[in-house]
Amino acid sequence: MVRLTLIAAAAYGGLAVCLGAFGAHALSSRLSLEMQAVWHTAEQYQFYHALALLALGLLMRSGLTGTAMTTAAWCFIAGTMIFSGSLYVLAGSGIRILGAVTPIGGVLLIVGWIALLIGVWRGAH
Repeated sequence: MVRLTLIAAAAYGGLAVCLGAFGAHALSSRLSLEMQAVWHTAEQYQFYHALALLALGLLMRSGLTGTAMTTAAWCFIAGTMIFSGSLYVLAGSGIRILGAVTPIGGVLLIVGWIALLIGVWRGAH
């Protein structure tokens, strides 16, 4: 799980930088201001959670493991994919119904943070 968490961190971080550059350069003239803001929100949350996954993976590598830490990793991985992914597609396509999917990702991210809190709390001696 540690390896997967760190791989996801690196992939999400690198992809966030690429998508940020793509949004700033290739899409800035093609998206409305509203959709540029949606794209930017997706980038921000993806990058924040790439950093969270990196920290989580390093905590796990140092020996802080358990069900709560594994839950946090899976929630961050899936939540980022659903939250940011739905916003990228929404911004790029204009299909507004995708906005209904975004909160599912948001809930997973919140659960991930709660699980991380529990895992750290239980692991702290």
